Amino acid sequence: MTNSLERLQKIIAQSGITSRRKAEQMILDGKVKVNNKLVTELGTKAAPTDEIEVDGVPLQKEAPVYYMLYKPQGVISSLKDDKNRKIVTDFLEGVTERVFPIGRLDYNTSGIILLTNDGEFANLLMHPKHEVNKVYVAKVSGIPEKSELTILRKGIKVENDLLRVVSYKILSTDKTKNVSIIELTLNEGKNRHIRRMMEQIGFPVKKLKRERYGVLTLQGLKSGEARPLTPHEVKQMRHIASEIVK
Repeated sequence: MTNSLERLQKIIAQSGITSRRKAEQMILDGKVKVNNKLVTELGTKAAPTDEIEVDGVPLQKEAPVYYMLYKPQGVISSLKDDKNRKIVTDFLEGVTERVFPIGRLDYNTSGIILLTNDGEFANLLMHPKHEVNKVYVAKVSGIPEKSELTILRKGIKVENDLLRVVSYKILSTDKTKNVSIIELTLNEGKNRHIRRMMEQIGFPVKKLKRERYGVLTLQGLKSGEARPLTPHEVKQMRHIASEIVK
């Protein structure tokens, strides 16, 4: 046994095809082979040179990659779209690895979205027990009083979802145009979270951008541009997600 051996479920998760938990279940269900031998024990380890099959499909061996994209408005956070609209991977020129987005940003929301082929990293950041802060800036109709926003921290029930923020800050107001710019910090991300919440309290969102994700910011990127994360940034994001547990 060498130091290069890793648990089978971790190798499968890192390939990006599924989460570690689902990989464990696939092993138990007899859907995984190593060097053409069926494996059903979770403690099994494999080497980089081993041939691994998952549900009859050979596992592709790719080095893990991590990218940050400044997603423009009007782009789908998916790998395909039946309406032939632009998708996030359209902006990753020259990237040959099979990357996928970590989580989602609404079609009309711009800002930071991460893409990777490392399923374990993706699941670490998306798992509900890890509260990685995400900072948004919203342009809303109306000029709320601070007292009207306090409910955002307590939480608002909308269509069976409890929607809330970690913090909020009114950045500016324009009485002539009747609009406000508000910074909102979340550590979870339900579908159309901010838009539904703000509409519920009477200040519908006109424009929304995610400006920070953990330690990552949009600094140096223009809309539609992407860059690889540095090894230090990947390490920081892992550390943040691992340290913050509900």
